[in-house]
Amino acid sequence: MENFQNKIQKASQVIGTSWPLYSFVTSNPLAGFENNHFKEAIQSVKETRGARVFPKAQVYRKAYQEGRINEKELIDLLSANNLFETPEQYLQKLESVQEIKTQNYDSKLDRVMVKWLMAFIDEGLAEWEMPFKEDGFYSSWRILAIYDEDIKVKSLSKLPKTATEVFSKILIKYSDKEQLAIMEHHINALPGWAGYIKHREETNSPWQQKYSITLADYLAVRLWLANHFKVSLLPDTNDKQAPDPNAKIQYLFLKAWEKSWQNKLISELKNQSNNISNTPKIPDAQMVFCIDTRSELIRRNVESKGNYETFGYAGFFGIAMDYKNLENGLSRKSCPPIVPSAYQVSEIAQENKEKQIVQFQKKNERKKFTNYFLKRMKNMLPSAFGYVEGSGVFYAVSLLSRTLFPAPLYNPKRNNELSHENITKPKICHTHKDEIDTIDITLEEKTTIVKSAFDLMGWNQFAPLVVFVGHGSHSANNPFASSLDCGACAASPGRHNARMLARLANQLEVRKALKEKHKITIPETTLFLGAEHNTTTDEIVLFDSELPSSHNAQISNLKKDLQRAQETATQERLGISKNGILAVHKKTNTWSETRPEWGLAKNAGFIVAPRSLTKDMNLNGHCFLHSYNWELDKNGKALEGIMQGPMVVTQWINNHYYFSTVDNETFGGGSKISHNITGKFGVVQGNGGDLKIGLPLQSVNETDEKFYHQPLRLSVLIQAPKENIQEILLKNDNLKTLLDNEWIYLLVMDPTSENNVSRYQKGMKWVETNKMQHFSENVLVKN
Repeated sequence: MENFQNKIQKASQVIGTSWPLYSFVTSNPLAGFENNHFKEAIQSVKETRGARVFPKAQVYRKAYQEGRINEKELIDLLSANNLFETPEQYLQKLESVQEIKTQNYDSKLDRVMVKWLMAFIDEGLAEWEMPFKEDGFYSSWRILAIYDEDIKVKSLSKLPKTATEVFSKILIKYSDKEQLAIMEHHINALPGWAGYIKHREETNSPWQQKYSITLADYLAVRLWLANHFKVSLLPDTNDKQAPDPNAKIQYLFLKAWEKSWQNKLISELKNQSNNISNTPKIPDAQMVFCIDTRSELIRRNVESKGNYETFGYAGFFGIAMDYKNLENGLSRKSCPPIVPSAYQVSEIAQENKEKQIVQFQKKNERKKFTNYFLKRMKNMLPSAFGYVEGSGVFYAVSLLSRTLFPAPLYNPKRNNELSHENITKPKICHTHKDEIDTIDITLEEKTTIVKSAFDLMGWNQFAPLVVFVGHGSHSANNPFASSLDCGACAASPGRHNARMLARLANQLEVRKALKEKHKITIPETTLFLGAEHNTTTDEIVLFDSELPSSHNAQISNLKKDLQRAQETATQERLGISKNGILAVHKKTNTWSETRPEWGLAKNAGFIVAPRSLTKDMNLNGHCFLHSYNWELDKNGKALEGIMQGPMVVTQWINNHYYFSTVDNETFGGGSKISHNITGKFGVVQGNGGDLKIGLPLQSVNETDEKFYHQPLRLSVLIQAPKENIQEILLKNDNLKTLLDNEWIYLLVMDPTSENNVSRYQKGMKWVETNKMQHFSENVLVKN
């Protein structure tokens, strides 16, 4: 089995990881191809899945007509690649091509596989559980397959006893190369389901521990069925999609669009860098937001309301943790998937609030029982019809109210008052595999967490109030709700991390250690608070229940300004002149709303620089913003951490949006109109088929045909000496690979060289943007 297992591991690289709805992490669906050039990767996927990998011709035309694709940039790039017709002629060529989707000849095999996968992987939605699940997928399927009328096998003896036996009997007549091709083909046949099995294996979730399913199990069942249905195991080379003769033109249009966007950004940043004032002033409050593109809007509006300074920092606030929810007792990851969780954070009672905790838990138990009881009444055969008949009028009234009066039903103030954050405080402990310590972490670890945050943001002064603002979202009837929460927190709200960091920074022993060991002096008058930014309503809630009376006036003023910022931010986002808060509350709570918020749509850039560089710019939500001051990062460690962490994660997000936009059927979530939730963890289109792996059509498009998200690869701009960045790249091959393979563009604004901007070229070469030349693209797709 070891030889087969190695092949399965290699074959699984052709798919990404599919995350569940309750922690929908945006990741590159082609992550397994990142060691290949972008052009090689998309050509491979185009051939095997028949996917569209570039924007549609009408998208290019619209971008060209609106000036987003600069005409001179495009013509120069085409000419450098020996293409001398006009842009209009090339657009007409692209528009004349008839798109042909690859025909799926294994529809019966797919249908039978999906039926079994839906039954086995179910995570609590089904009222009646599939028998023998505790034996694992292959074993339980084998026992029950004799009852499947699609399979028509009556004797258990005809089914191999183990997955290994299947491989040995079926694959033995094929060469090693053919075996790998077979595995890749059948994993690629249902990339959504296979990707979720991959996720369960990698994370070893509680469901996986109880009901194990592996890619080996999946392949064993599928290969046996394929052999039984007399379906060819090897992919038919005649079905492979023919090379697109216009692929080179499409790629050059994409590059011209990306370079046009970069040129505009560089021009605006250069103008801004010439106007930066160097008159430091202690702000009334400092607020740290997630680097998320949605933070850019609220940061501008907060800064305009008073003497406030804002920072950008990855939304897990440097704490690699799982969070144990007080309401359901479940632990969920609250840091990037690429970061192993070193800590678990849970809730303990605030001083003199033990009784309130007991009352909260009793109310929570009653709520859970009510929900359980109603579910049982709806789903049990003896009671289902009577329950529906008897309660229909109440549900009808509720539905009508939510349709006609959605805004009044959502009361954020009341929801915040009922939140446990008013009676609890976070406690941090170590995690050791599946065990949790009960002893607090060491002073050295606490100090390191706080210092790292200050280092990464380039912090050199402290206001009387410092607020760490995590973010989450709120929407009604939205299976993809977690995709709108914090990407840096593995699709969890960031408030837990924010509250934990604030509590650590407030501890006297931490401040003392920072001063004695690291020469960081935090004034005694400085208070740290946790908060949450609701990205759907732009409301910012301060968790200030332990607030000392000395800061009452400052907090009161800040709350007033935050509400004013919410009003102007919502007006700007919705394009209205008044009543922005009321409008977003209505949009948030409307059960039929397909776009409660746009999320990270329009992301295109990642700027790593002091806030002063972008403060007076309206970036229209296009950029992730990470604060960084190169002068305070002498050894480059902080910048290396940003490039290894947030830069990689933003590339995941960017490519998730890119591919969900260019081919929503293959890489996205399809239309919300025909979504069906399966097993509580995913959606399928209609009544079956592959598990959807990406964002719904409504999250990236204004209409079925009109795009909203600009499908551009991520352009990273860092303000730091070029030599510092070169050293980091030389030490980190994974970053250099991402750049060389053009999954990311890198632009460096060098403050030691009059802020001139250079662009990275493959092989550690740099070209100044004002001297940029157009290179011939050795396009790897066939012409």
